[in-house]
Amino acid sequence: MLIGDVARRSGVSARMLRHYDSLGLVRPTGRTDAGYREYSSEDIRRIFHIESLRSLGLSLREVRRALDDPGFTPAELVDDLIRQTRDRIAHETELLTRLRRIGAAEPGGWEDVLQVVALLRALGSKSAGQRQRAALSSVAEVPVPVEALVEAVLNEADPNVAGALQWALAQLGDGALDLLAEGLGSPEAEVRKRAVQAIAEISGGQATELLQDALAGSDVVVRRYAALALGVRGVADAIPTLIDMVVQEANDVDAADTLSALASRPALADQIATSLVERLARGTIESSARRRLTQALADIPGITTSRALADLAHDEDRGVALTAAYILGTRDL
Repeated sequence: MLIGDVARRSGVSARMLRHYDSLGLVRPTGRTDAGYREYSSEDIRRIFHIESLRSLGLSLREVRRALDDPGFTPAELVDDLIRQTRDRIAHETELLTRLRRIGAAEPGGWEDVLQVVALLRALGSKSAGQRQRAALSSVAEVPVPVEALVEAVLNEADPNVAGALQWALAQLGDGALDLLAEGLGSPEAEVRKRAVQAIAEISGGQATELLQDALAGSDVVVRRYAALALGVRGVADAIPTLIDMVVQEANDVDAADTLSALASRPALADQIATSLVERLARGTIESSARRRLTQALADIPGITTSRALADLAHDEDRGVALTAAYILGTRDL
């Protein structure tokens, strides 16, 4: 079969077939009387083998080795191709994400495109200072897609940069909440924590609903952050978790302050005092935890608290008794 016929039947151009010949990949078995290349059935079969291997991403050098080296084993090469393909997909996915984010910013001209690109790069910088400046300028100067800000805040380990990013997201209102809600469902504990911290900075009913969902979740760290944020918003459902935090000495000062803020609402003061007293009455609580619970009563107004402190002033635990007596003295002033 002549080269033109092979090209038509195989889909490989005559030029490429000549290239294969020059490389020694496929040398036609014979020549016609006129000197034209003549391919045998075996030659054509080899051409199809070459094209199949090239379709997997092999170079012509690798194809030749695969076909001609008797000791060649494909497993290692296939593993390498898988790695290269994954790297290429990751690179292309990153590029696609960047392009979508630039498009979402609705640039009016190339100057706007360049500004958005520069800001996106700054958000991914190794320098915490650059990331922080990018977070602050993302609202004041260049509009950055909310998706980019959410990704940045969910991956940010530096507390100062995280604070700036959370502030930037808060300026967008409810726009970031759906993406942050996905963060709450992440398999990574740090991502879940960063998500609830960011949600806590956003006001409004939808954010409060997400925090209430987080309060009912299984991640104890997320529940604690949700309780602190909900307590500030006056949500009584946070009270049990806040008291747990006092007992467990987990950010207990903030938890006690939040209980105090909740107790400024007359309808909640007695509920909080009663819950604290009930926890104090449990015999399984350590002495140090009972003292913290007693201290938490200090800023809870109402007769229920005063009566509880009067009883605690005679507690068998001297530390609890002295703490209660001191608080009673300050309440009488």
